[in-house]
Amino acid sequence: MRETAHKTDQTNPKEICLKQFCFHAVREHFPSLSMEAVLDLPVPLIKELLPHLTVCQLDEIQPELNQRGISTHSGWATVLKDLCGPSRAADFPTEEEAKHEVMRMLFTLVFHGFRNPFVNRNSLNLNTPSFMWSAAKCIKHFLLITSLRLQSLTAEQRPLLNLLEKRIRSVGVPQSFDLSKSNTKPALYVLHRLVDHGVAKEMVIDVDCPITLAWLLHGRGSQYVNPKLKNLMHSKKESCISHAASASADGASYSPGLETRASKNEDEQAPPCKRFKLDSRTVEEESGNTHFTVDPQVLCQTFTPCGGPSAGSCPWGQIDCLKIRHCGSHSLRELTSALPTFFCLRSLTLHSFSTFRDADVLGLARALKQLSESCRSSLTDLNIGVLPYTKLTEILLDASPKVTSLHVEIQSVALGPHFLPHHPRIAESDMSELPLEKLTVKVAELQTDLQFITSVLRRSPQLNSVHIAGMRLPTGSSLSHLLTTLSESNHNLRSLNLEDMKLSDCLPEILNLLMHCKLEELQCNDCRLLERWSDKQESLQQLVAAVKSVPSLHTLSLAQNRLAKNVSVLAELFSGSSPSSVKRLDISSNFIQPAELLEFAEKLRTHRPLHRLTLDLRKNPGDRDPDTWNAALNTLRPFCVLQVGGWKSTDTMVDHISNM
Repeated sequence: MRETAHKTDQTNPKEICLKQFCFHAVREHFPSLSMEAVLDLPVPLIKELLPHLTVCQLDEIQPELNQRGISTHSGWATVLKDLCGPSRAADFPTEEEAKHEVMRMLFTLVFHGFRNPFVNRNSLNLNTPSFMWSAAKCIKHFLLITSLRLQSLTAEQRPLLNLLEKRIRSVGVPQSFDLSKSNTKPALYVLHRLVDHGVAKEMVIDVDCPITLAWLLHGRGSQYVNPKLKNLMHSKKESCISHAASASADGASYSPGLETRASKNEDEQAPPCKRFKLDSRTVEEESGNTHFTVDPQVLCQTFTPCGGPSAGSCPWGQIDCLKIRHCGSHSLRELTSALPTFFCLRSLTLHSFSTFRDADVLGLARALKQLSESCRSSLTDLNIGVLPYTKLTEILLDASPKVTSLHVEIQSVALGPHFLPHHPRIAESDMSELPLEKLTVKVAELQTDLQFITSVLRRSPQLNSVHIAGMRLPTGSSLSHLLTTLSESNHNLRSLNLEDMKLSDCLPEILNLLMHCKLEELQCNDCRLLERWSDKQESLQQLVAAVKSVPSLHTLSLAQNRLAKNVSVLAELFSGSSPSSVKRLDISSNFIQPAELLEFAEKLRTHRPLHRLTLDLRKNPGDRDPDTWNAALNTLRPFCVLQVGGWKSTDTMVDHISNM
């Protein structure tokens, strides 16, 4: 205890107090204390203690505290603030969200040995088998980085691999993944275990290599077989099996008893188990690629001791969610060859460093059409970016008529109309109804084809979520027609997100939309709402009155609209006999000065929300007058969950942008 006090004294001599001394002592001697000793503390004291505990201690004590109705969110939020700052921590408002984000980040950092100040400061608590075991129970995504740490999953940390096999739902394949190098062999085996033996059905691919993509897809959903890959697998298979057999005959340094104990109770940390002498060889000891195979079945026989998960023939996993985040032309052509028989694929995301070429997108559309015509397609979620113009979106939609969720990003690479002779525009009256439920269109063009957007909206009466960003129209044109179409054609709409577009002349249409749709979430971010309102307060009051008339609306975002001194009008949301049901209000990036926030806070105190309000105040100039700003925050805290930070007035560019 004296040693703990001495260390704390050196760290923070001015802030040390008896309570902090006790908190640090509990953290230091937590293993020696009984759980009851901590749980018997008064509830307010337990809540103060949580931010001082280690990650493993929080994980250990959380179930008992939850049974008593006590949340550990403050502890996880403190770790998030140390890891990535207060602004990022505010994005995880619940206990489970914060915990899983902490475990996700720390598992990746610690397992792969990445440098991080927080990990360095807490290395004694994090570089332990118990932490890795606890974190592995929480994470759902595993990043397949080729390293010595990854190789350990094939040897001393095999019990951890057994646990990951049953927990991991998504596998990430980084750019460094190279099928041609023999040191990738452990990564191939780990992926085989997670996807083929395990429960992972999602693959996130960052490497742009056709033969690697062919290997990742081979046998995991599509009937297509890449000829080059087939030859590569068969040419190495026999020699590798012979080599493994001779290694086994020479004598295996392996204890089946250890592996059996690990498999019997996989929720407890098991002792390390050994493997074949062949597997313990370093890359330098291997003579080139002579005995290197890319066949997952052979790899499994090579790495797995007798009686392991691959005893007998190995299963083949099924990929139902595929994300290729750096998709070049050659990789796209490899995928389009596999798509027509990829019947288990439910979700497809394709993103390119630059815009896709017309020919590549048309080839993708043909493959999607073949898949949909098979009547066995499961594809319902399509995410494509970046397309060179909007017309291609319509072609993709018509090629995949079963899609219920579409996300496209469009960026013009040339001015002028685009001519597709094989895909003439079809009259809207001849177009079939689309089953779309979710639509996201992000545009970066000088002028957007508004007719395309409104046509898709009219054909999609089942839409419940719409996100449109970046639309630009010719000078003198208005986006009012877009809002009118939403009011008339999409009565099931629950979530509407309009971003980076000019809506200052569309107030009547916004009010009409609120009357005709049962929205639960409305976001109008960076929409220049007040720019052309002659009486800004009166117009904002009309918007507030319309929002109050929608009892289903629980989320309202007006970020980046230069509300500034008019922000106090929003306090009227919760006034009167029928106050708004809004539970989350985002007024970030609105250049709200401290005095203006204080006025808003005092008005809101007289009209308190029905529910505790989550209030996003980030990126507003609170440091212009810290005393007034803090007074406003203190007024709001009794009935608001505050999200603050992200502004420095010393950054002159921030001031310039906010006053534009």
